[in-house]
Amino acid sequence: MSTAGLLIIGNEILSGKVVDENSPFLCREMRELGVDVERILTISDDVDLIAREVLAMSNAYDYVLTSGGIGPTHDDVTFEGIAQAFGRSIELNESIAARLRRASKEEPNESAMKMAMIPQGASLLDAGDLWFPLVVIENVYVFPGIPELLRKKFTSSRERFRGIPFEVRRVFVTLSESEIVTDLNALLDEFPDLLLGSYPKIGETAFRVLLTLESRDADYLQRALASLLDRLSSDCIHKVE
Repeated sequence: MSTAGLLIIGNEILSGKVVDENSPFLCREMRELGVDVERILTISDDVDLIAREVLAMSNAYDYVLTSGGIGPTHDDVTFEGIAQAFGRSIELNESIAARLRRASKEEPNESAMKMAMIPQGASLLDAGDLWFPLVVIENVYVFPGIPELLRKKFTSSRERFRGIPFEVRRVFVTLSESEIVTDLNALLDEFPDLLLGSYPKIGETAFRVLLTLESRDADYLQRALASLLDRLSSDCIHKVE
């Protein structure tokens, strides 16, 4: 089982000026790939804080995905924080500098060239049709904060994260949670490795609760589904997917 931590970096997220669209996207994608996202953390643009949290996540998870703080402005300090986390220096990467020159069609100014200053020994992955590559340090993947750019970069590299995906079955029930909770608890006693979700739907007329059953083992999932359907009366099941 592969695990991941998401580190969302930016004062603008913490202040509410910008809504974080990246962590929901990454969670959905990683889930589909079979990687368990075990933590999402949002922090400010602070070098020491970034260094501390990057190192902690790097030690705890197979993959660390950061978002934000890699532009040309004063508060873009993600690379400095990651370099500090791994005891590396920041250096000019000539490949990124050359890409930057081609993209701007002129000699970049000092602020723009800041985007070419990355931790020593970092790896570069081409990111689709974007001029700026995906930078990887140890098991840390450094993504931009702009959602459109992050999605393009992730799409170009998503196969690097592939694990064993979950199988999912959905059961739509016309009873309330309180009426089926005993059956759900018994199901989990019988299938302790099953991931069972129960989601009441307010305002929905066709059903009252959506149940999701998930497992990486298709046979285990099918047996759990059959057991659940046996426990529930057939007239309370609206639909099974």
